[in-house]
Amino acid sequence: MSDEFDVDTWRRELEAKRTEKDDFFAEHPQSPIPPDERDEFDGLAYFEPDPAYRVRADVTVHDDPDVVYMDTQTGGEMRYLAVATLSTDLPSADPDRDDVVVELDGYRQEGAEGETLFVPFRDKTTGQQTYDGGRYIELAADRSLESGDEIVVDFNLAYTPLCAYSEAFECPLPPETNWVDVAIPAGERTP
Repeated sequence: MSDEFDVDTWRRELEAKRTEKDDFFAEHPQSPIPPDERDEFDGLAYFEPDPAYRVRADVTVHDDPDVVYMDTQTGGEMRYLAVATLSTDLPSADPDRDDVVVELDGYRQEGAEGETLFVPFRDKTTGQQTYDGGRYIELAADRSLESGDEIVVDFNLAYTPLCAYSEAFECPLPPETNWVDVAIPAGERTP
């Protein structure tokens, strides 16, 4: 996997995705924004795009995935399988501290089709600059992952769960294994 990518193209594509999401939230009948609040909605809040938070992660696939019950913000729970662990280095906001090694588990719901990994996480921005229930990333692999593979994790695509906007949604909360001890100032900010 090549380390190089076109930052300008990446930034344009990221901004286009953000505009598309803002338009969906503002206008679509299935928007999580309550209908009576959509006229006042002027877009989601985002951190500035930062290519330092588009990283490569080493993949460890779990051949016999553990079942994980994630609590939800409504007091329920959802059942997932911890199918892989992703390990990467993230920049530290502290100038006296080196990059921080971060490990995050990637999940799938039992019986889910496809190769997409669901990666819920909390970081040092949670509850301050970002939603107090954590944020999510979805990683779509183009094939079945194997231990030793690498995958790009772009935290600039981290998003706020829909339950932050409407009580009609039930969202899993990131398990403690995905609480990281570093600020990740990338992706969506507090709604």
